Formats: sequence, structure tokens, C-alpha cells
Amino acid sequence: MAFIPYSRQSVSEEDVAAVVAVLRSDFLTQGPTVPGFEHAFAELHGVEHAVAVSNATAGLHIACLALGVGPGSRVWTSPNSFLASANCALYCGAVVDFVDIDPATRNMSVARLSEKLVAAKRMGVLPDVVIPVDFSGLPCDLREIRGLADEHGFKVLEDASHATGATYLDKPVGSAWSDATVFSFHAVKIVTTGEGGMVTTNDAALAYKLRLLRSHGMTRVVEELEGRAEGAWYYEQQLLGFNHRMTDLQAALGTAQLKRLSEAHERRVALAARYDLILEALPLIRPCRLPDRVSSWHLYAVEIDGDRCPVSRARVFEVMRAAEIGVNVHYIPIHLQPHYRRLGFQVGGWPAAEHYYARAISLPLFPDMTDEQQDRVVDVLRGALGEAGTR
Repeated sequence: MAFIPYSRQSVSEEDVAAVVAVLRSDFLTQGPTVPGFEHAFAELHGVEHAVAVSNATAGLHIACLALGVGPGSRVWTSPNSFLASANCALYCGAVVDFVDIDPATRNMSVARLSEKLVAAKRMGVLPDVVIPVDFSGLPCDLREIRGLADEHGFKVLEDASHATGATYLDKPVGSAWSDATVFSFHAVKIVTTGEGGMVTTNDAALAYKLRLLRSHGMTRVVEELEGRAEGAWYYEQQLLGFNHRMTDLQAALGTAQLKRLSEAHERRVALAARYDLILEALPLIRPCRLPDRVSSWHLYAVEIDGDRCPVSRARVFEVMRAAEIGVNVHYIPIHLQPHYRRLGFQVGGWPAAEHYYARAISLPLFPDMTDEQQDRVVDVLRGALGEAGTR
């Protein structure tokens, strides 16, 4: 039987044609396609500024810098995320800490954040930036986090790498509540450019700094120059930046993919709803649903309910992979990684994240997935969990 991946890209003939058109144009990079992609993304998300970058990690990095993170700054994030959500702060020389997750949403817990802020204020060590993560595409409790940010004076950098297409309080993520929001366009994400990312913000000064940082800190715009332009060739490096630019080839693919975002999201929503139904009787904890937000359904992550099933996650994973079902695990808590252990983080510090990780497994979910493939996933999963019979 054919292998079913946990996710995969969906590339149409229109996507291919868009990339070919750029290949035949005058600009493969630093041309008009990137600004066009930025404009389309900003318009769709109802936000003033969108800054395209080479990948979401680069976006998190320069967003931290643009928000003033540097040596000695304190940045808090969720332990239930990919490494980049914390690494971006370390790149800037900041001190990283974690806020435990809510067991139901698997996102940063507002209750734990509030408790940690009270203790930090008492000790005079409040964070400069907090990075909540929209895990699996489910938006965080952004309104409450914004309230805490306004009360305690920290910036909010939302990691929405999973959440393109998600909505919170009837608005797209990245349009409100956060000072800046980062999206990922990795190959298996909701919209792909192969690799790539976007930072959105309503702050013009922040957007200006992001654009400088993504391209060596350099500008040619006459109105932005500190000195007198000697000619049309003249440019200035105004701060130490990086080469975190997106190419026009990537932007062409992203622009074409963005046109199908609604269609792709509808299929993900339908597949998630179907999983909810056909997994109902199995000893699993399914993703939660909340009435004030809609997940992008980048992932469909379940937990094996140890109270109802003695089979280990490792055994279920092994059986599924042997049957050519590409399940995965998202994520090993960041603080358990060797690098972070050497920084002083220990097992037991963030129990909800650790408890989730010990039982979690991500099932295949992607727009081109068929109902028949989904049935096969559930049949094998049922067998792995020790259920009698098949569908």
C-alpha cells in the first residue's frame, strides 16, 4: 500500500505556471513579486504590514530584534513547540524561559502565565517579550494575553507558524492583539513557498525595522537615508542585518497558493470533523474545539488515554509506521532538549507539556487526503490500540 504522510504539499498547475512565469521574467529575486505577495497577504489578514522572509525562524529572529530583544532581555514562550520558538531569543542573547501549557488547548496557559508574571514582578524580572504559539493551528487566548501584556509591559510576538487561515474572535490571526505575528510557509504548512515566512504587524516603525533587518540593514530609499544620496547607486547600511530575504520564485508560489487558502482550509476542517466522528469510540483524547476561534488544522494531534488503553505511544507509533502510515509526534518539549538541559532546564518543570508529549501522536492530515486514506489510518490505529475488528 502507498505510504500516507502526516502531511504533504499540494501544488496545482496554476502554482507551477506562476513559478514558471517568474523564471521567464527579468527578476528571480528582489523583483516585484515579493511586494505583491506581501500586499495580498496583508489584505487577506486585515493588517497594515506584511514582511516576507526566507523562513519563519528568520521571521522570529528579526521580529525579536525589532522588538528590542538583546543581551540580557527576558523572553518567555511555550515548551510545546518547535525549537525555533525559543532559539530565536537565544540568537539575540536573551534569557529564555517557558510557560506551561493548558492541557486542553495545548497552547500557553493564561493561568500559568498570570501566576508566573505575578512572581516575576515580585522579583523584578518581568519578561520583555512573550511568544505564545498557536499549536496545531488553534489560536491562543490572545485577548487575555494582550491584557496581561498591557498590564505588565511586555511585547507579544505570536508564533502562528501553524495558523495561516485560522481565525480568532471572527478575525484572521495576525490582524490584532499581537505586536507582531510570524507565519511559516514550509512545505507541509497551510500555504507553502517551499521554505519561507511572513511577519505581520500594524506598527509602521516595526515594519520598517523588519525590512531593514531582513536585508543586511540596508536601504536605498531616499527618504530613509541618513546621508546625501550621491547618485542612483547609493545605499546605506543603517544597522546590522541579515540576508533573510524571500525570492520572487517563492513569492510567486505563495501568491498562487494564497488564492486557494479558503478551499484548502475547508478540506482540512472537513477532515478534522470526520476524524472527530470516527475516532469517538477509541481511547484517545481528541483536539479541543472552542466557539470563539477556528483552527487552521495544520495538525490533528491526539493523545492516547492511558486510563482506557494500556498500549504505549511508542508501540502505536511503531505499528502505524510499519503499516505505511506516516504518523509523527509534535513536539518533544523544548526544555528537554540537551542544549536547553545544559542551560539549566530540568524534567518536571513544565508538567502539562511533558504529560502531553508522553501521550501525543499526530495523525495524517492534508488537503489532498481522501476519505479512503483517512479510513485506512483509523483502521490501523484501531488495531494498534487493541480494538477488535476493522471498519
